[in-house]
Amino acid sequence: MLLTGCLFLGLGLFAQKTKITGTAKYKEPVKKVFLNYRENDKTITDSAELKNGTFSFSGNLTQPTLATIMVRFDPKDSAIRKPEYRQFYFEPGNIHITIKDSIKNAVVKGSKSEIEFEKLQKKMEPFTVKMNDLNTQYMDFRKNKDEAGMQKIASEFDVLDSTINEDVYHKYFVENSKSPVALYALERFAGYAIDPAKVEPLYNKLSPVVKNTPSGKAYKKRIETAKKTAVGAYAINFTQNDTLEKPVSLSNFKGKYVLLDFWASWCGPCRAENPNVVKAFNQYKDKNFTVLGVSLDQPGKKQAWLDAIHKDNLTWTHVSDLKFWDNAVAKEYGIQAIPQNFLIDPSGKIIAKNVRGEELDKKLAEVIK
Repeated sequence: MLLTGCLFLGLGLFAQKTKITGTAKYKEPVKKVFLNYRENDKTITDSAELKNGTFSFSGNLTQPTLATIMVRFDPKDSAIRKPEYRQFYFEPGNIHITIKDSIKNAVVKGSKSEIEFEKLQKKMEPFTVKMNDLNTQYMDFRKNKDEAGMQKIASEFDVLDSTINEDVYHKYFVENSKSPVALYALERFAGYAIDPAKVEPLYNKLSPVVKNTPSGKAYKKRIETAKKTAVGAYAINFTQNDTLEKPVSLSNFKGKYVLLDFWASWCGPCRAENPNVVKAFNQYKDKNFTVLGVSLDQPGKKQAWLDAIHKDNLTWTHVSDLKFWDNAVAKEYGIQAIPQNFLIDPSGKIIAKNVRGEELDKKLAEVIK
């Protein structure tokens, strides 16, 4: 008997019917199959019971969409097999997934966009092996508290990431700009900090069909936001409450060099970078420089925000609306990941972005005499 897990996607929001059916054969007990993806800025999560080796999901969809399918094993076997997952592209129509022994080797049929996605993933395979190797080395250095070793691997990660961007995502996009997964490749190539001068000409090469999808239109908006927050543009003014619930505006700091710093108490990389920001602040605070922190802390987590400020000795002005990724300032500046920062000159112009560590110190020494 085929069981259906309905996707509660909202009436009138999606144009075409979509159905995913599948078979799964495992030796270990598996009771459910899970499906997860994003649509119209919302995360859709669903589950379907696995009975007699079959499962099914149904709903409506407007565009080819990247999803994750996952299985979890019975708790008594959890120590033997961890949950397994696989990313795949599905689209309006009928999709069939065959899983045998491992979901990583699942066969997806009925999705043209999945064929293109698999072509792209094939190009990634040699780099994935290298990334896994570097990750293993990094964890070994971390276990032994070898900071120099960790830094060395981090540098190698950066080089590898740059190579992947050019040799996999950029190359695929140039050769397949009309592909249904071309936008995905472009997003990966561009990263979270979009350079509009480099990315917009590529976006313009997308097919009209892709540009007119919800994802295509949303990415166009991200590019427009990136233009407004690019180096050379004047920083967007905003007002948000500080730790004492008093409104603070960016314009209050006009006439000073300001590092607009997006972070959060829950963000490990942000906390790791904080000592560098503290060092810069203490060195230049008497030379017409300050920092304005914008926190993406979560609703009801004000104390965690305050505790992090005190623990990390962040003795500058801080603001937040405690709305997590819906922080109004973060959305206005197109923040998709943290830490991120913008260095603003006394006239209010952005003169650098995402300068950290030695790079931050070097840039401040250059502009502040």
